[in-house]
Amino acid sequence: MASDKVVETVMVGNYVEMEIEGKPKDVKTRLSKFFWHGGSVYDAWFSCASNQVAQVLLTLPYSFSQLGMLSGILFQLFYGLMGSWTAYLISILYVEYRTRKEREKADFRNHVIQWFEVLDGLLGKHWRNVGLAFNCTFLLFGSVIQLIACASNIYYINDNLDKRTWTYIFGACCATTVFIPSFHNYRIWSFLGLIMTTYTAWYLTVASLLHGQMEGVKHSGPTKLVLYFTGATNILYTFGGHAVTVEIMHAMWKPQKFKAIYLLATVYVLTLTLPSAAAVYWAFGDALLSHSNAFALLPRSHFRDMAVVLMLIHQFITFGFACTPLYFVWEKAIGMHECKSLCKRAAARLPVVIPIWFLAIIFPFFGPINSTVGSLLVSFTVYIIPALAHIFTFKSAAAREVNSTFLSCSLHTRLNGMFSISAFAFFTIFFLLNMKRFFNINFKCGKKCGKFHHLMGKYYCST
Repeated sequence: MASDKVVETVMVGNYVEMEIEGKPKDVKTRLSKFFWHGGSVYDAWFSCASNQVAQVLLTLPYSFSQLGMLSGILFQLFYGLMGSWTAYLISILYVEYRTRKEREKADFRNHVIQWFEVLDGLLGKHWRNVGLAFNCTFLLFGSVIQLIACASNIYYINDNLDKRTWTYIFGACCATTVFIPSFHNYRIWSFLGLIMTTYTAWYLTVASLLHGQMEGVKHSGPTKLVLYFTGATNILYTFGGHAVTVEIMHAMWKPQKFKAIYLLATVYVLTLTLPSAAAVYWAFGDALLSHSNAFALLPRSHFRDMAVVLMLIHQFITFGFACTPLYFVWEKAIGMHECKSLCKRAAARLPVVIPIWFLAIIFPFFGPINSTVGSLLVSFTVYIIPALAHIFTFKSAAAREVNSTFLSCSLHTRLNGMFSISAFAFFTIFFLLNMKRFFNINFKCGKKCGKFHHLMGKYYCST
């Protein structure tokens, strides 16, 4: 019948894509499609850009105080470029994996492909296990960080409740993300999230410039090597959105168009992070060393309160981005992934949210978790594993000839080899230095927890 949906097979090189098209029948369906069903290149760009920068936008000035202005700018540019490169490698591996599977008549209409499945299909179970472990751990602690950040930010406009209580409240709010089926359904959220971070970034920039330099301001960074590398790992975390790259690609109607999306998203994110971090550091200098959140130094106003509220909403969105791949992994483990009932899938996802909520309540120490995630998990998940996976997938001449989806695979391999070796050495240094800081901070946190019980409402944290 003419009203039936038409399934069109699209050939792109050796890549077969199933694209479903159909005209909505009524206003309700049109509105649902407009707000709820995303899969275009623009949707992917909004998702990548919105997911890249969240709470880290508020801590980048703190990183500048540790690194100094020049190093802070250079590290952002370096990590942004390297992050875009490895996102491109991930897109190559995804398309190669899906091409091979669709030649075997695999159907992915009710199945979301994930990074560990790409590694499994191309390189075997050992790569799958490593990728799964790093990705899930990174996303787990990334979700914990968002809950801690929510409680920290709301305290700037409402301190009637302690931060622990706010963590309970925001944990319950973020648990509603179990009802969002997949990254197809983040269309309106990604769009709004990017508007929110854009407002916050330019608020920080303009407010700092209008405030001017505080009396006696000093810009002495960098002063210590450990602080220098700690600041670098925080910037590293800014461009660590690759853990959801495959899921974002799979949500696209034409995934082969993803190639330059992450780079374009990174360029936009840099227009937010560079001016805001530089302006706040220019205005407050070394005072940021004792105030990791930029909101703490700016005078309270309606504009600042608006920025706090918008960041809270954005952290809800970022929590959903981080948790949704974990939902998929859990659904596949218990056999619920292809269930068509939204309520049943939502109920099945709750065991994923509860441990995250619990960890955020018990260990509300943003700094140590952020440093560890940046130094160990992001470096491997975002940079080292994708680069090595690409090398081993296309290391033979035969494999490079079979792959006709992208050009210059031999060039990619040479660049990857150089990058993987340097990245491994570089981030190993980051890890060792940050572990020293991590254990030092946790020793202090342990003393604090000994004095203030784990589940007490008040606890020490930087403001």
